[in-house]
Amino acid sequence: METTTLQWSAAATATAAAAAAAFYWFVWVMGSAEVKGKRAVDLKMGSITRDKVEDKYKQYWSFFRRPNETAESSEKVPDFVDTFYNLVTDIYEWGWGQSFHFSPSLPGRSHREATRIHEERVVDLIHARPGHRILDVGCGVGGPMRAIASRSGSDIVGITINEYQVGRARAHNRKAGLDAACEVVCGNFLQMPFEDSSFDGAYSIEATCHAPRLEDVYAEIYRVLKPGAMYVSYEWVTTGLYRTGDPGHVEAIQGIERGDALPGLRRQDQIAGIARKVGFEVIKEEDLALPPAGPWWSRLKMGRLSYYRNHILVSILTILRIAPKGVVEVHEMLYETAKHLTRGGETGIFTPMHMILCRKPLAGDDSTTA
Repeated sequence: METTTLQWSAAATATAAAAAAAFYWFVWVMGSAEVKGKRAVDLKMGSITRDKVEDKYKQYWSFFRRPNETAESSEKVPDFVDTFYNLVTDIYEWGWGQSFHFSPSLPGRSHREATRIHEERVVDLIHARPGHRILDVGCGVGGPMRAIASRSGSDIVGITINEYQVGRARAHNRKAGLDAACEVVCGNFLQMPFEDSSFDGAYSIEATCHAPRLEDVYAEIYRVLKPGAMYVSYEWVTTGLYRTGDPGHVEAIQGIERGDALPGLRRQDQIAGIARKVGFEVIKEEDLALPPAGPWWSRLKMGRLSYYRNHILVSILTILRIAPKGVVEVHEMLYETAKHLTRGGETGIFTPMHMILCRKPLAGDDSTTA
């Protein structure tokens, strides 16, 4: 018995060593600077247990296969979005960093610099400054909140529906030395656990697209803002170039919706009306993706080689049972979605950064802005 146990232990150790050696060999051979130093072997898939990843992936896709119970009309949308972020958060961090959004390409600037500039624009738009309490609606793992807190000196409170992202964001905040300035709460942004008129400003960066009805999340944001406070959102929308009679257009937009947990993209010309409907004064609208901004989708096209490299790596990790079964399918889904996003950008039928700047009027203020 003792000999058998020792033999099993030796075999297990050898297997683990071989798996680790194979992984690090692939990292070295592929020359992946992106992988080194990151959590490449730690693809936990959020709070989903390893044996349930594949099942959860199939459940996610089932939302788009029910003709009479679409994600748009279902009350299960919050669970649907939560499942999505359990599936993709680790992969996003691995390949995309801590900011799960796009930004305009800037001449002579790296993607990281362009992302930081795009996030810090929020500070000026909502006049954030030291002593302010600012709300981050749909904060993810907190990349934007840390950039905005550092630039503004404000205290940022982020809310995300995904509990796994809460833990990741808090860990990043501690590592950055910003845990005192950045608070993260797990909750649904359609029913936020905050008092009325308790924030000096708010922003959402490519997050409210997950709401089945935009007016519901806008109304919640309006409720928690102080009178006179500013709110800015970067919205995912279809543009005036989108044609529902064009099969290629429809395929691209539906591909974006399926691959990004969206209950249905809004039209660009709907956003201001929705904001006014809940009481906001609309100060400004602008598509930040338009020239002179460089193509936001260039990052996706440049990442195709990385995809193939990472796909091999993810496949190896799955075979070696370092990564759970189902990760390969999730990775493939994200790659297909990237192709649809690129198509949307190249044709101009979609933008992920329609900026709308709003103000909650002061009591008795009947002014409006076009």
